[in-house]
Amino acid sequence: METEDRTMDIRNGEYLDILLDSIRICANYRPKFGQGSKGGGLTLEQFRSLYRGDAFYGWFGLDNPLMYSAHRAAGGMTSLYRQIGIGCEKLFRRVIQDSLDLSADDVAWSYQVALPGGRKRTLHLDGRVPLEKIRDESKRNRFYRWMSQSAKMLDVDDKVFKSLTGAVFEVRQGYKSKDSKRQNADIANSAAAYASGYFPSAMIFSTQIDGDVLTRYRAEKWSVMTGIAGASDTLTSTYDFMREVIGFDLAAFFQRNSSALRGETDAIVETLISPLSA
Repeated sequence: METEDRTMDIRNGEYLDILLDSIRICANYRPKFGQGSKGGGLTLEQFRSLYRGDAFYGWFGLDNPLMYSAHRAAGGMTSLYRQIGIGCEKLFRRVIQDSLDLSADDVAWSYQVALPGGRKRTLHLDGRVPLEKIRDESKRNRFYRWMSQSAKMLDVDDKVFKSLTGAVFEVRQGYKSKDSKRQNADIANSAAAYASGYFPSAMIFSTQIDGDVLTRYRAEKWSVMTGIAGASDTLTSTYDFMREVIGFDLAAFFQRNSSALRGETDAIVETLISPLSA
């Protein structure tokens, strides 16, 4: 028991670092102001030099340092959401790897699409669980039952389901956008997953997803779980799925580490909105 407790303490620290390391990147955010994707963005003085050198912007006084702060805050908030999502992706892969005794290769999945001119592009999803690689029979059966129940809820054809060898996951912190390009890309991912013998699932850590998007994804045979805590439904709740199917209480992990996560986020937000930030 003491050894297990020590292992859990170590993992808790490692899991927390995965999230904090992702979030901390945002503290160094600097807006680029259309100056290309290379480099780390412009400092306050570089911004003022750029805008002062533009007669039109100069006439409007857009070289005001508060404009720099506004751009930095707006872009930084977007970066913060993005980095929280990236942290959640990394955390999910690590948790399923540890909880189901899988390798780093086991939990990774990608596929290629053909592009004009004979080129190919490699696309990645955020996690994979191949049934045959779960050595613990009870865990394997538990995961398979979840797949079967989810497929029935989505009315997946029995012949299609019998061809599936596991599941792949797309992980998001939230899905507030109704961007049709993003939706179409996700639906293409779903089709590729089924074609490769995997059950596609979108895992949303928050409850922030548009109802129309949720309906469309499920109509396209995506299993979609959202951040509803205490729903007692492994087919629709991210946290029930993680606790009952994967065997890791993710909601308890977030609650246990909320002070550290909140403290890091507060510090970054204060840095981003500071009028003196350069």
